[in-house]
Amino acid sequence: MKRISILIGLAAMIAASCNDAKKEQKTKPNILVIYIDDLGYGDLSCYGATAVQTPHVDALAKGGMKFTDAHCSASTCTPSRYALLTGSYAFRSKAAILPGDAPLIIHPGQATLPSMLKDAGYVTGVIGKWHLGLGDGKPDWNTSIKPGPGEIGFDYSFLIPATPDRVPTVYVENSRVVNLDLKDPITIDYAHRVGNDPIGLEHPEMLKMQADSQHSGTIVNGISRIGFMKGGHQAYWRDEDFATVLNDQVTSFITQNKDKPFFLYYSLPSIHVPRSPNAKFVGATDMGPRGDDIVQMDWMTGEVMKTLKNLGLEANTLVIFSSDNGPVLNDGYADQAVQRLGDHRPAGIYKGGKYSAYEGGTRVPTITFWPGEIKQGESNALISQVDLFASLAQLVGQEVEPGKTVPDSKNVLPALLGQSMTGRETMVEESFTMSLRSGNWKYIAPAAGKTPEWLKNKDVPKGLQATPQLYNLEDDPGETHNLADQYPDEVQRLSGQLKEIMEE
Repeated sequence: MKRISILIGLAAMIAASCNDAKKEQKTKPNILVIYIDDLGYGDLSCYGATAVQTPHVDALAKGGMKFTDAHCSASTCTPSRYALLTGSYAFRSKAAILPGDAPLIIHPGQATLPSMLKDAGYVTGVIGKWHLGLGDGKPDWNTSIKPGPGEIGFDYSFLIPATPDRVPTVYVENSRVVNLDLKDPITIDYAHRVGNDPIGLEHPEMLKMQADSQHSGTIVNGISRIGFMKGGHQAYWRDEDFATVLNDQVTSFITQNKDKPFFLYYSLPSIHVPRSPNAKFVGATDMGPRGDDIVQMDWMTGEVMKTLKNLGLEANTLVIFSSDNGPVLNDGYADQAVQRLGDHRPAGIYKGGKYSAYEGGTRVPTITFWPGEIKQGESNALISQVDLFASLAQLVGQEVEPGKTVPDSKNVLPALLGQSMTGRETMVEESFTMSLRSGNWKYIAPAAGKTPEWLKNKDVPKGLQATPQLYNLEDDPGETHNLADQYPDEVQRLSGQLKEIMEE
């Protein structure tokens, strides 16, 4: 009898332990980052747009916290993505916009958001645009391409390797090109033409949309790209299929991991050029492909939220919706984005956009949604995407060492959850020069060097000047009145503070 009692007691202890483990697992929320490409502050109807309606994103804003002073860390894509995943400003590693055949710029062993969450018991995945490099040199696209997401903390990856306008125009799943026929191996070159496939400069009659000289390399799916590509024809994507192909991967990942805490970084290619939305979204707006692509992006977001709801996961999932930089209209392709803009203001009341040092370059739509946990409303807290690392570490009970593990990430979790209206006091904004926000003051450092030739034809104010700029955003949100000469002491204070941050 005594032995039976002992066995019963042990069984009870094991059962209690299992129940405690399940309880702990359930208390850890799933984390879903929906990261849009080139979406401006004014591109959503919940942020004031009237020429396009975004009901699915609006529903997130209505049910969660909408931020009015939230920023990506840089006004271009690769640096913003680097900062989001590492908790470090991109200038510390000199991360810049990468070609499609660049090596991985996040080093294996470096602390990352997915590796931290993996240590906390999460299954981690990335689906969509990557643009952080692959391999340790020039990638061999015909074999296992490592290092990549799997070496920096992601359990699963399904990637657009760089950007939709760059070769290679293939998907990469868990380090291998999808549907690759090894009898037709891939060769990529960004300096010299390879293979005999037509290129945009020689065959403009084959194009769905005309392109500038930078985007006039190999033609794939009627669109000329940056760079040259040979082989891999069976693996080519169709741009019009991005919405369904990527969303199917998201549905599969969430479904397979519904019984354990997961982190998914869903990086949409919309609304980056070339804008070629699915046929069911063509004509959804009067703004042409750019407006229609916003509608497609909204649908994609809505379908992901529907998946969470259908699986009973919505109440236990923290959703963070944002963009990697501000908007751009003419970015290499003649898709009538400028001609058909009408009264739409992609950056809202803010000056500049992608590539720019002005607020429109980094002030982006940002929404947090977690039913029952996040207060519904609007926040003007100053926050940066570089802070997601430290904030989510706090959420899941992981310790990080400020200044070492994550050199620039600050814990702003109370702001993200709507429990506080206070975020950062200061924040760096990175473009082709450096800027510093301190409260309502915005300081833009004098630009060093010349504007790159490829940047000169972009249709946003760049903010690149040889003299300091200072703006009071409370009185002048459009950055129209440079106060540097009126407040030299403030310029000196902020420039010194920026220098100190950069030299840390």
